Amino acid sequence: MQHFRTKHIDIGHHFIREHVSNGVCEIKFIESRKQLAAFFTKPLAKDKFNYLTNELGILDHSNIS
Repeated sequence: MQHFRTKHIDIGHHFIREHVSNGVCEIKFIESRKQLAAFFTKPLAKDKFNYLTNELGILDHSNIS
């Protein structure tokens, strides 16, 4: 089982590496507090939730009159 996981990571690494070297995509560092994927993967404090919904362009309908 360990070999399967290692092989999967190895294939993914080479796929991304090839696309970066071909100029198809670019890898940039994003601070963990600005990771938009956090919105979809874990519970968040209200301020973090509001920040990420704003960054994603999601409206907060609870405050609309």
